[in-house]
Amino acid sequence: MNKEDLKKLSESELNKELMQLKKELFDLKFGLENGEVKDLSQFGKIRKDIARCLTFLKQKQA
Repeated sequence: MNKEDLKKLSESELNKELMQLKKELFDLKFGLENGEVKDLSQFGKIRKDIARCLTFLKQKQA
């Protein structure tokens, strides 16, 4: 998800997106252990999206 889309979301929507991203990261880690993951760059992309969500959540709370 890009920056402009995240800016438009409310706090509850950002929390939902954050939970979804954390679940994706967990599933990706689990898939890595089972040998199902081929593209390791997905880890970095998901981590960056999580950081963006957290940043916008803190901005909305302030």
